[in-house]
Amino acid sequence: MPVIQSNTVIQIIPVIHQMNISKIDLNLLIYLDVLLRECNVTKAADRLNITQPAMSNGLKRLRELLNDPVLVRTSKGMQPTKKALQLKPIVRDLIQTMEKALIAEEDFDYTTSDRVFRIMVSDYAASTLLPPLLDELRKQAPEVTLDIITPSDTTFHEIENGQVDLAINAFSTEPASFHQQVLWKDEFCVLVRSDNLNSKKLSFDDYFNSKHVWVSKTGYGVSIGMTHEDVQKLRWVDGAISKLGKQRNIRVFTRSYHVALQLAQEQDLMATIPYRAALLKKHHSELSILPVPFDVEPLELKMIWSPLLHQDGGHRWLRRLIKITAKNIPDS
Repeated sequence: MPVIQSNTVIQIIPVIHQMNISKIDLNLLIYLDVLLRECNVTKAADRLNITQPAMSNGLKRLRELLNDPVLVRTSKGMQPTKKALQLKPIVRDLIQTMEKALIAEEDFDYTTSDRVFRIMVSDYAASTLLPPLLDELRKQAPEVTLDIITPSDTTFHEIENGQVDLAINAFSTEPASFHQQVLWKDEFCVLVRSDNLNSKKLSFDDYFNSKHVWVSKTGYGVSIGMTHEDVQKLRWVDGAISKLGKQRNIRVFTRSYHVALQLAQEQDLMATIPYRAALLKKHHSELSILPVPFDVEPLELKMIWSPLLHQDGGHRWLRRLIKITAKNIPDS
């Protein structure tokens, strides 16, 4: 395995000595390397496939760590400081040496690998994405294992530290430092019994005169009970209803789409859910899928992961497989 050249170590020791060692991480060195090559926060963020706020936050941390502006705005655009120019070749040499040392570990033969990937998925993603993904794994990587956990089983901190490989959910917010990929956007619909009076056409008044099943993701950490007042603070369906100055007659609160799909078969209940989830019941003769009689913001299903795992060969393979699988799932 290649080692870092001794002259590189000698040059970087005085710099490190001035830093708080506990604050140094590989991501900051990578951010510094790209920022000094691009001298542009937006271009650096694009190069690393992260958001501009994430890169701006990285630059802020670097400035605090180095006690130096790193990049300053001039008439010629952003330019590196004297200290940053001294660090530029040292950091570049360090990154290249580490890349060479790790390149052998990036090879990943999915046809024979028995690797276990730990993935946090929402109930919605588990219902719609996991079955076809497992079909692909059986064909392509029969020995690969998935350890599926729920949002309440983990935290953003564990994902950021790489203890969880991926998180797939319709996130309201996620840390800017995470890498992310939108897998699809999904409209909402109403699932109701076919013999319900509203099953052929659902008017605005009919919707609010009916009884409803509420279903949503649990979020992170141990969830608490829901009340009618709580739902007005949420996004998507409840956010749209709140803007209308209305409130649903909710008779059942659940965090499970499978439960909502089952309860929609009750004659006096309806469920407002993402269309791809409702499609799981499209061949059910007792159920009808109807448009929501008001505008609702589409749901975005995202895949997020830690920068610590971004270059891992097996991780890159799994992300590509999930992306391709999601693209090929029928949406009607």
